[in-house]
Amino acid sequence: MALSRRVVETLLDLVEIKLSCMEIYDREDTREADCLERCRSELREALKSGVGASGSGAVAAFAKRAKGRSRATA
Repeated sequence: MALSRRVVETLLDLVEIKLSCMEIYDREDTREADCLERCRSELREALKSGVGASGSGAVAAFAKRAKGRSRATA
């Protein structure tokens, strides 16, 4: 599975909108803002480095996960 340039740009827009709307009141908010800042940096880097390199227009490629139970634990 690969992410196209358009998808990465949309994700970047969403992250930036979320950051602009955030009001930081406590440590949890600070952690979330820091995480979003890292996401924004990674998305920008993906746009700079990966666009069109493979000729498919994909920016980032991901291995498909096996079907079955989710890795998330509750």
